[in-house]
Amino acid sequence: MHPRLHAERQPDKPAIVMAGSGETVTYRELEERANRAAHAFRQVGLEPGETVAIACDNRMEFFDVYWGAQRAGLILVLLSSRLKLDEIAHIVNDSGASVLLVSDAMAQTACSAADARDTMPGLGQVIAIGSVHNLLDWQAICAVQPITPIANEEIGGRMVYSSGTTGKPKGIRFASATGSPVQPNPAAGLFERLYGLGGDTTYLSPAPLYHSAPMGMTASIQSVGGTAIVMTRFEPEAFLQAIERWRVSATMVVPTMFIRLLQLPEEVRSRYDLSSLKTVIHAAAPCPVPIKHAMIEWLGPIIEEFYAGSEGNGHVTINSAEWLAHPGSVGRAVVGQIHICDDDGNERPVGETGTIYFGGGKPVAYHNDPAKTASAHNPLHPDWSTMGDVGRLDEDGYLYLSDRKDFMIISGGVNVYPQEVENLLATHPAVADAAVFGVPHPDFGEEVKAVIQLRDWDTASGELGAELIAWCRERLADVKCPRSIDFERELPRAETGKLYKKELRARYWQSA
Repeated sequence: MHPRLHAERQPDKPAIVMAGSGETVTYRELEERANRAAHAFRQVGLEPGETVAIACDNRMEFFDVYWGAQRAGLILVLLSSRLKLDEIAHIVNDSGASVLLVSDAMAQTACSAADARDTMPGLGQVIAIGSVHNLLDWQAICAVQPITPIANEEIGGRMVYSSGTTGKPKGIRFASATGSPVQPNPAAGLFERLYGLGGDTTYLSPAPLYHSAPMGMTASIQSVGGTAIVMTRFEPEAFLQAIERWRVSATMVVPTMFIRLLQLPEEVRSRYDLSSLKTVIHAAAPCPVPIKHAMIEWLGPIIEEFYAGSEGNGHVTINSAEWLAHPGSVGRAVVGQIHICDDDGNERPVGETGTIYFGGGKPVAYHNDPAKTASAHNPLHPDWSTMGDVGRLDEDGYLYLSDRKDFMIISGGVNVYPQEVENLLATHPAVADAAVFGVPHPDFGEEVKAVIQLRDWDTASGELGAELIAWCRERLADVKCPRSIDFERELPRAETGKLYKKELRARYWQSA
């Protein structure tokens, strides 16, 4: 289960196809490109065990870097192409990266990083993927390298950073395996076992590769010898076009993509042949119940869901049949055991809400942050760890998410979980997106505030805000419902579907 083996056995099979242009790299070419990249890493001075960071849009060179680092014994850190310079500097310094690769789509950021290396004392070089003035050109370095393996091959590792939705991004450095890079991929084995993804899979990747799950899934497909179709960015109709054109059999999306797909006119949705599609996986954020019902009705019972995190301490899955019997659940644990606990670490009864801990999985450790590491473990059961989410279990052991603990609202002594309100608002025909959080209240401590992105900005008005509040009160207890609503043209949401609520919430608390 490694691309090199497929380069030997099926050299002309497409390993990667760019969905828009049709640009294709076969397994033989992927092997050659990865070897060139490994030689390039050695040329710029990187040795096994050292760290390299990459901030890049979706393009072929992303895979050269990924597989080149994997066989050069390097720790690869994936950075969002949306990060600003100070955010990049934090991760570069925290991770200890000595080389930063930046694509030419981020030319200004690349030049700024090169000019600001005094704020990143461990950073030796900034290299551009593509031509950027006064910076080394990654493609030019690779072009003159041999296509054969480097002499001292060693398996590399990876380091991921949280999306920073509740604070500065936290680093998780995974222990590397040792020896030859040609080893089974544990993630690929899990996905093959859970979802049947193998050598005959044609997989569509619509999300940014700099996020852990999309890169992990796409690399897993290449590990097992399938074909990965990669979109430069998600567009609803282009997504359907790609499924039809490439006869896609599997894909992984996030709930916001479901919402945008369902917002397409019926005549557009029915225009494309989606009969090749056998598996649709979604993750990264809770999915509103009506949205998932609509997707299963449209595509059939091929929707799979998982709940997990970069920490790797637990993995929860649910298929369509299970979900229809337990609507709103994210499933049962296939890695680790779930424990729902109160703030003191005591396990709560079935049906009651509390912090979600996993036992029996990998221990959680945040890079350079022992305090955060300690806070992620149960005070009474140190081998149980949490990703900071809140939820409950039903009698059959199915998990239901409420929200992140950091976003819980305490209004007049009552706990309110914003996710429930956001999921409801997302089903209103006027709403494109919603963020719910607590804002200061002189008597209750906090009150519920909703910030709404409308499908049509011109409809924003006080009257519509009042209508949305009344609509919520018809469907939820009053204490859970927004007491006020503001409108924004666009909410700050990552391509993985995670909502950056801390940015919105901070505005209201700072003004208070």
